Amino acid sequence: MAGQHHRPVLQPTSSFDWIIGSDDAGASQRLAQETSWALLNRVRRVADAEVVERVVSLASGEGIDDIAELWADSSAHSLAGQLWRIYLLRRITQADPDGTAELFRQGKAASPTIDPVVAGVADPVEPESIATLCDTILRGIFTGDLAVALERAASYCRIMSLGAAAIADERDHHDDAHASELTTRALRYSSFANELHAGARRWRDGTLG
Repeated sequence: MAGQHHRPVLQPTSSFDWIIGSDDAGASQRLAQETSWALLNRVRRVADAEVVERVVSLASGEGIDDIAELWADSSAHSLAGQLWRIYLLRRITQADPDGTAELFRQGKAASPTIDPVVAGVADPVEPESIATLCDTILRGIFTGDLAVALERAASYCRIMSLGAAAIADERDHHDDAHASELTTRALRYSSFANELHAGARRWRDGTLG
């Protein structure tokens, strides 16, 4: 595993209640860092399929809210920030399966790169295949080469950015509001792609926080 990281400090529940939602940004960031590394290390060490599936399923239901409270404000240069982005991509797919699949189809058609191959979604591109891709990326975080999983997620985001931009161009002439929303979404996916790509590089060179 890249880098050496301190063993998480065990604290009483009262300490966690105080840290989460507190004004102490440093304490919150430390907790985010410790919990993300503890989760990754534990799942990789156990290597149990049932445990992996439970961790993947955190993107469903209330589990994502717990993750958000811990990791949502974390830097993209940290493991917590990278994990949060991966979980958020899965939750977006869950919230709007048809819209997500359409963005991917449009982006795949517009992509001049090998990103569709790197992302690896199965044809035909349907909501189920996008959900499967996101779950596969999540499993790769905990069972495979984390850098490869992050690169796949980055390629996925680049495709989604192209798709959102393509549809925005189509809507620009008759639905300015929707076109503007899609343009903003394209920029966000592009930012995620850059951050995830940088995260893969940091994992490889041992500088991921």
